[in-house]
Amino acid sequence: MKKYILSILLLSCVSFFLQCKSKPATETEKHAPTETENHEHEEGTVSFTKEQMEMVGIELGSITARSLSNNLKANGILKVPNQNQASIHPLYSGVIKNIMIEPGHFVKKGAVIATISNPEIIKIQSEYLNTIALLEKAEQEHNRQKTLYEGNAGALKNLQAAAAELLTLKNTKAAYAEQLRLMGISPSKISPNRFVSELSIISPISGTVSKINVSIGSFVSSGTEIAQITENNMLHLDLFVYEQDLPKLHNGQTIRFTLTNNPGREYEAKIFSLGSNFENESKAVAIHAEVMGDKTGLIDGMNVTAIIILEQQALPAVPNEALVNEQGKDYIFILEEDKHEHEHEAGAAHDHNHETEKKSFTFKKILVSRGVSDLGYTEINLLQDIPKDAKVVIKGAFFVQAKMNNTGEHGHAH
Repeated sequence: MKKYILSILLLSCVSFFLQCKSKPATETEKHAPTETENHEHEEGTVSFTKEQMEMVGIELGSITARSLSNNLKANGILKVPNQNQASIHPLYSGVIKNIMIEPGHFVKKGAVIATISNPEIIKIQSEYLNTIALLEKAEQEHNRQKTLYEGNAGALKNLQAAAAELLTLKNTKAAYAEQLRLMGISPSKISPNRFVSELSIISPISGTVSKINVSIGSFVSSGTEIAQITENNMLHLDLFVYEQDLPKLHNGQTIRFTLTNNPGREYEAKIFSLGSNFENESKAVAIHAEVMGDKTGLIDGMNVTAIIILEQQALPAVPNEALVNEQGKDYIFILEEDKHEHEHEAGAAHDHNHETEKKSFTFKKILVSRGVSDLGYTEINLLQDIPKDAKVVIKGAFFVQAKMNNTGEHGHAH
């Protein structure tokens, strides 16, 4: 809105300036025909002096071949692969004693995120130590029975019973040791005088804490989710495209996207996989892309609006400012004439010795059709012939159009 108001104010100033420049200095000049007045302007043309062009900022350029991207629009969602997300549960029930994390904190794989207390922890350690003691006694009995049997002083069945007991205790010890390791307790670090009283909950992945579901003093069971951790660096972008667009897509294509609810920043991704089935009984297929670069501000589950860069072509194009629209049609302006007018100095009518030279530029309106737009340029297709090296108004076309409309589709500068 501000830009529109400023344009109107500037146009008003320009119109006032042009009107002032058009007023005759003397009565003689008013009736003295100039070269420009004798020249008939064809419809769809308008003229500016060099001074007027400089005032409104009209600049000339040419139609150039630009590498413009052909794009496909799509909507999608940000997702973290399942292997890069962790829902953390305790192996044993207990009471939460400590919480070492907060939502939004980054944790490394293997870090302790919480501790729980449960008498069962002490009991398992005690049974492990008891099994070690029984195992030592069973090994002694097995060795004794073996010696007796080899000396023909003992029965085979006694040796077999001792061997079975020894094997059972070895298996029991191994089971308790593995159970302790799953709790995060090293079997070699416990002794009759040293028991671990709290169970540590370990993060299985590195990532950001997205949710904490417990507080200190909470009782948790093995089915209770303590926290969620997400490895946001592995964010993927899932886009949904229709069946007819699939042949245009392939791995490695670039995607530019913004957050649907916060479009202020643009991110980039690259396609690494094309879906092979329709989503939710629709005709849309999921396209999977890896998010590149800085992922700050991106979270699993966010909706995005994206453009898939299909291809780049060298196309005839002009800056966006060179195009004007009138009644639904698009136009550019080309320089048709580049000549010199003559103004008579005051009090010197028809005296060519006192003439001052003034340059005039005449522009013609040319109908075009728009193509793809990218990086401030738009493809154009000419709908009428123009000279091969025609100069185009690349800046200030708005003012050329305004003056042309003000003078009835044709005009010239006095």
